[in-house]
Amino acid sequence: MKEQKGTTIFSIPMKNRKTNTWDMFATWVGANANNGTWFVGGVLAACGFAVAMKVLVLSSALSYVFLSLVGYIGYKTGVSTMTLSRASFGERGSYLPSLVNITQFIGWTAVNTFIAAQSVSILFHDLLGWPVWGQHGGYLGLIVGIIIMSVLHIISVSSGSRSVQMIERLGIILVLVFVIWESVAVFRTVSFSQIVNWHVPAQSKMAVGAAVDYVAAFNLAWVTAGADFTRFTAKEKNATLTPFLGALLGVVWFAFIGLISTISIAISSGVYNANNSDPSTIASKLGLGVVALLVIILTSMTANAVNLLAAGSALSNIFTKLKLKYSLWIVVLLATVVTFIPMFVGSFLSAFESFLDYVGMVLGPTIAIICTDFYFRAHRQYDVAELGKVGGKYWYRGGVNWVAIIVFAIGVAFFLGVHQLPIFVNTIGATFIDMCLSGILYYGIMLLVDRKEDELCY
Repeated sequence: MKEQKGTTIFSIPMKNRKTNTWDMFATWVGANANNGTWFVGGVLAACGFAVAMKVLVLSSALSYVFLSLVGYIGYKTGVSTMTLSRASFGERGSYLPSLVNITQFIGWTAVNTFIAAQSVSILFHDLLGWPVWGQHGGYLGLIVGIIIMSVLHIISVSSGSRSVQMIERLGIILVLVFVIWESVAVFRTVSFSQIVNWHVPAQSKMAVGAAVDYVAAFNLAWVTAGADFTRFTAKEKNATLTPFLGALLGVVWFAFIGLISTISIAISSGVYNANNSDPSTIASKLGLGVVALLVIILTSMTANAVNLLAAGSALSNIFTKLKLKYSLWIVVLLATVVTFIPMFVGSFLSAFESFLDYVGMVLGPTIAIICTDFYFRAHRQYDVAELGKVGGKYWYRGGVNWVAIIVFAIGVAFFLGVHQLPIFVNTIGATFIDMCLSGILYYGIMLLVDRKEDELCY
């Protein structure tokens, strides 16, 4: 921990890093062992089984390469991702990626909470006869569910990273049991060959490029939380390979469950409806009962513990005097408010797809700039002692690296301009192209700026 002109930068020394391989693996499997991952798998059913699995594996693997890259930076420096962004965006410029991180992780918390609240609503329907969400008067059960989940989230992050670690250890066991249970229920209803050969109704079919962008947005969301966890390990492989394998296993495994469950419901009912892709609805239709709904509620805590810790860390990067504990409470309250939004925008699916577009739009340029700066411009060396220093190495002009801000804006504009063009929608999507463009543009402009400054020095 270093004091720099009124700003405290927390760098975890190697001797204080206690996260072992199992805890790191459980954290990243647990991060994707959640309601949102199942729902993504259900949405991908609109591509058909074979295409959905190809998109899921390839887009996820490419996304998690960046998780490993950011994970290594966290291991190398001992500081959080948003603190690292000071080196590329500037001390004050880092407020931009911090705001991006806060909004997207609050959004993911809201997604998981809304799905879990639907499970609570179904439980109240079974136990007390309350109408479920979607029926007249169904608001009551959902509102109570959101409040219950918010209280559970406060408990799950009460002790910071330590409580998150404990939640992940319990959650991964419960989730493992549940996915096996749901898989058995699915294959009792339909055969695997029926699922593989199922054809998507023409009016519901999703283009390949759109699917790539959705999966990328879902997975890249974890990248900006990478260093928040890898800074607590003393092993390099534990900061790079373990998060990659854990996150990839989690997303492929649980999206697969959502995929086959949604297709099985479509086959057995004769109707495909992407709005019925959430685990609560699927568990209810498969007749899995109260225990399954309770497990869905608990698994929401495993993912949201990571979401909230990342959002809290980003908030602490903006308000450096705010203790992490209070940052976590603030983001829980904000997430609770955001969770109510799908109740007023028509359908949860439309709100979810709009959110994924936002995530892909802002995270691609952010991650590209951070990785390009560390690996190509700084040659894998940041001076941690300079982070937080007014007028220091990472101060740039007035605390802002305007090159990073401008490249970020160009990246966002590029994504908005091209992501719905047929050439991208029907092929590889816009997200990874946008990241390449942002990285190359940032490196090229910064190279010119650095040369000009060197010339002025001489």
